[in-house]
Parts: sequence; structure tokens; C-alpha cells
Amino acid sequence: MPNRLAQETSPYLQQHAANPVDWYPWGPAALERAQREDKPILLSVGYSACHWCHVMAHESFEDATVAALMNRHFVNIKVDREERPDIDQIYQSAHQMLARGAGGWPLTMFLSPDGAPFFGGTYFPKSSRYGLPGFAELLERLAAIWKEKRAEIREQNDQLRSAFARTLPKAGAHRSELSVAGVRALIDNLRANFDARHGGFGQAPKFPHPTDLELCLRKGEVGMVETTLRRMCEGGIYDQLGGGFCRYSVDATWMIPHFEKMLYDNGPLLALLAETWLVTREPLFARCAAATAEWMLREMQSPEGGFYSSLDADSEHAEGKFYVWERNEVRRLLSPEEWEAVAPHFGLDGAPNFEDRHWHLHVAQPLAAGGEALLASARGKLLAAREQRVRPGRDEKVLVSWNALAMRGLARAGRVFGRPEWVAAARRALEFVRARMWRDDRLLATYKDGRAHLQAYLDDYAFLIHALLELLQCEFVAADLEFAEQLASVLLEQFDDRETGGFYFTARDHERLLHRPKPGHDSALPSGNGVAALALNRLAALTGEDRYSRAAERTLELFFPQLRDHPAGFGMLGQALEEALAQPSTLILRGQPQPLAEWSAALANEFLPGTMVLGIPDGVAGLPPALDKPGRPAPVTGWLCRGMTCLEPSTDLAVLRRACGEAAARGAG
Repeated sequence: MPNRLAQETSPYLQQHAANPVDWYPWGPAALERAQREDKPILLSVGYSACHWCHVMAHESFEDATVAALMNRHFVNIKVDREERPDIDQIYQSAHQMLARGAGGWPLTMFLSPDGAPFFGGTYFPKSSRYGLPGFAELLERLAAIWKEKRAEIREQNDQLRSAFARTLPKAGAHRSELSVAGVRALIDNLRANFDARHGGFGQAPKFPHPTDLELCLRKGEVGMVETTLRRMCEGGIYDQLGGGFCRYSVDATWMIPHFEKMLYDNGPLLALLAETWLVTREPLFARCAAATAEWMLREMQSPEGGFYSSLDADSEHAEGKFYVWERNEVRRLLSPEEWEAVAPHFGLDGAPNFEDRHWHLHVAQPLAAGGEALLASARGKLLAAREQRVRPGRDEKVLVSWNALAMRGLARAGRVFGRPEWVAAARRALEFVRARMWRDDRLLATYKDGRAHLQAYLDDYAFLIHALLELLQCEFVAADLEFAEQLASVLLEQFDDRETGGFYFTARDHERLLHRPKPGHDSALPSGNGVAALALNRLAALTGEDRYSRAAERTLELFFPQLRDHPAGFGMLGQALEEALAQPSTLILRGQPQPLAEWSAALANEFLPGTMVLGIPDGVAGLPPALDKPGRPAPVTGWLCRGMTCLEPSTDLAVLRRACGEAAARGAG
């Protein structure tokens, strides 16, 4: 019989619905039972695309003997970290405090009935190996510890609560202390950790870090960005046949990825590729952006318009099986001419680079002159053959925050490359979120199978405002600006800490948990506090609403001492700080629709970090005063404004383009 997880929206929880484990989703039923029976909680956190989550499930959670031990000694709770990032953040932090080491997934935590953890780990094998205790043995040992060492557990829980309280930043800077020193410290840190040969930061495993790269690009550190994106686009982390990026590379050379593909990586990388192309005009980046956008539309957008969450690393219980090749299989599929062109290009004429004598495609050497048509035809044949394989699982829940990252990436790239179909896809996702996940003036975090639920988090509101500001630059829709202001009102009402500054991850009326985080660091996603500060400052420039800019300033004041003194991981807040110090600039274009579209397209072809370009047709009513510029007889008139101060209006596109470039250069200085 299926357990309680069968009724959940999360595909990850549904994957465990047939386990013999008496699983609960996180909620009152499980927590009240633990209190009532004085039983510890076994909390297991993972996500559907996670390889080691699947391994632990097959080894332990599907095993009747192990499940019987779990059911006898614990109240067992399964959590999808993508639906409940609040719970994941708390217990990842707790694991790091208890184990003095990095966390990960699956996360396996043992909690007192009040939710305080007393032991934790990540993956545990069924039987002892890899230097780890067997899971069955561990269950028996921890059940005994719970019975015999309650006083020690209570003392440790008290210490852990105190440690959590110390994680919240307390003493911020005065606004007069905010300076570019914080941004310089960030860039110096990135330079020190940059891999000049292979790109990226640090050694294996290697993650993309699009937020850090975007900051580098804004500050003129083009070499770090160009090297990294080139190595990634030529490496195995990028799908050379189908487009899109995997989550990370297990090596330092971007050769072999962890094969899961996440929506949240590809939206920011798409925006970064577009912006880097503006600076470098490198065709590789345009091709990689196009294939990534096409993959998102082809494989990740639902018929309703929302974007799905991820593709699994595994198929047929093997990681990467969908993506890797046997050399003779490729040779059989291609003509002799195609093989001659493709084999050296993709490294098929060398030694295998994946287990069991398989090849994972990467660009091993440049294509021979004149080989473009052969490569294109070979790619088509290989992709068609790959489509006949058993596909990796797809997590088809729709998350607001991840959709917002996809919307912004598609809108940004669509504007830069003149691809209206990408912008239209972003707008379809926005319309889906507004129709299905905006209810009673609040966002719901997750949607699947016709059901939206769970209170949304800081990231949902902040990322969606940021995406709306990008869409407004593609096409000015007054309802989008109104929606951004509605979201900002909830952000300030429910998440803003008016006393010490910054935004909590959960709302004021959210379920009370062990801790209420206020995260400033970027994770795999950009920092919600950083995006909120950037987006609210920009929204203030468009609306004249100073409560937005005041909240952004309080956020920057709170985190500035950490950013300046310990800059690693603060890339998004660094972008927000730099823009706040320079003040966001806005180019407001008013005029007739056709020439307005032509001017907007011309300016979209310029790299103008920190400058929003809004083309607003004459006759649009109800605009805020900052945007409501008077009509002029010229086809188009532009006003370049920094904060609330505007230059003299101009009817000369070349003059405005030059002024925008000068404003961008001042901001990057």
C-alpha cells in the first residue's frame, strides 16, 4: 500500500510513496506524533534529480528490514528541499555545526520531537563502507542514545539554538560607511581563487557561479568571465547535442558533470551568456545561449506555460547513461565524412573519458575548416538517436523562484539577440504564475497537477520582481509594473526586518521553525537579500517610492561589514552595493511604437550594466511621475535619469547611446 507521500505534489516525495517506511511529509501530524509518543524524528531531505538520494533509497528505504527499524524507533519525515528550502537551510546549517563539515543531499538528520537535531549526516550506506557506518547499525545506536543520554541531548540542543542565534548578522554599517571597498574586496577574492587555465573558481568539484561572473563582467574583469564561459561551453558540463548546462563538474576541467540539469542554473547562465556576448561578440556564446534557450523551451516548459524544475542525473538506475556514447555507436550513426569531422572535434578519437569505456562529448579540438555543415548534420543524427533512449526523469513541479530566474534569463537573452519567441516564453511563464500561484495577494511557492500550495519565500518575491523589471525592458506593460509593486509590498510587510535591516527567508506569518534565517550569501541560487536590494533600488527609480530604496539601503548596511571583511560568496550583494552607490540609471524612451521599437532594439545591442531602458509608447496613462514624461513632436525622445535626476531630453539616438555608455563606465569605475 502506498504511504502518506502518495498525496503530495512533490515528485521526490512521490518516488518514496511505495517504500515500506512509514513516511510522513513535514507537517503537524508528524510533529505532534513525535511529541505524543516521545519519539525522535528521522528527517530525510533530498530532491528528485539527486543521484545519491536514489542510491540511499534503493539500498535502505526500499529494504523491509531497514524500514522496520526506522518505523520502530523513529517518526520518519521526508522533505523535498526544493519545495521546502526553509527546512533544508536550517538543517544543512545544523549539520555543519554538529559535524564540522559540508552538508549535501541526501541530508539525514535525527531530531528531538521539538525539531532540534542531535545527530546528522548525508548519505549512509546500508552496510558499513566508505568509512561510514551502516544505516541499520546507526539506527539502533541512535535509538539507544535517545533513550540513555537525554540530558546530554538537551544540553547540545541548547548550545545549537545559541549557535543559530549567532548566525544572524547583528551590527551593520552606517550608511556613510558604504563604499566600493566591499566590491573591490569581492573582486580581489575572485581573482585569488580563479583558475586561469580552466576557468572557474577553486578546484574540483566546480560550480558555474554565474552571480560572481556577472559581477566580474560589470567590473571589467572580462578575462575571467570569457575564459570560464568558453571552457564551460566547450566542456562536458554543457550538453553538446541538446543544449543546457548540468549542475556542476566533478573535475576541475568541466569535463564530466554531475548529470542533473536544473532550471535554476540555466536561467542565470543564459543571461550571463547574452551579456558576455555583448562585450566580446564571441560567436560561441551566442550559439551556446541559443541552444540553451531552445532546450528550455523544448524540454522544460509545460503546456500551461510554467517551467519544470529539473532533469534527473540517472536513467535506468545509472548516472549519465542517457548522455554518454560508445565510439562504435557514434560511427555507425554517421556518414564517413561526418565521422571524420566529429571524431577529433568531440574527442572520440582519443581515450574514453567516462566509466566502462564510454565517451562523454566535449570539444577536444577546434572543428576543421569548412566542417560546420557536417557538424550540424552529425549533431542532428546523434540527438535523434539519443531521443530514442530511456529518458531521465523530469521533476514537473513548478517553483516560482526558479521560474523567475528562467523568465529573466529568457527575457534578457531574447532582448539582446532579437529573439521575440524567447521573450514570449518568459511572458507565458509569468502569466502562468499570476493565474495559478498568486492567490489573495500572496504567492504560493510550488505547483503541480493543478494544485498550488506552500507559502512562498523571500526568493520567490525578490526573483520575480527582478524578472518583471527585465520584462518591462522588453515591452512596457503597465500591469507588470503594478504587479512588481504588489510583490514589493508583500516583501516589505512580511520579510523585511525593520529594526536591524535585511530580509528573512520566511514570512512573518510562516510556520514557526527552529530558526528563521536571514541569508546573505549566494548558494547555487543568488542571495535573496542581494536580489531584493538590487530590485527594490531599481523599482524605486521607476516609481519614486522611497520605502523601496530605504529597505534596500538597510539591507546593504546590515551585510556590508561581512561583505567587506569576508567577501567570498557575496556576489549578488556586491552587485546591489555597486549599483546603489552609483544610483540606478534609467533611460526612458517615449514616442511612436515603430521607431520606439527600433531604438530599443539598438540599445539592447549595447552592454549597459546598471541602466534600465524602458520604451513607453505615447498615450500610456497612469504612469508614476518618474516615467510620465511629456509628449514631444519627435518620433522618439529619451530622458537619461540617475535616481530622480535627469539629463536634458534628447531626440538623437547616438547622443543617448553615448551618454548611457558613459554612465555605465562611471558605475563600473
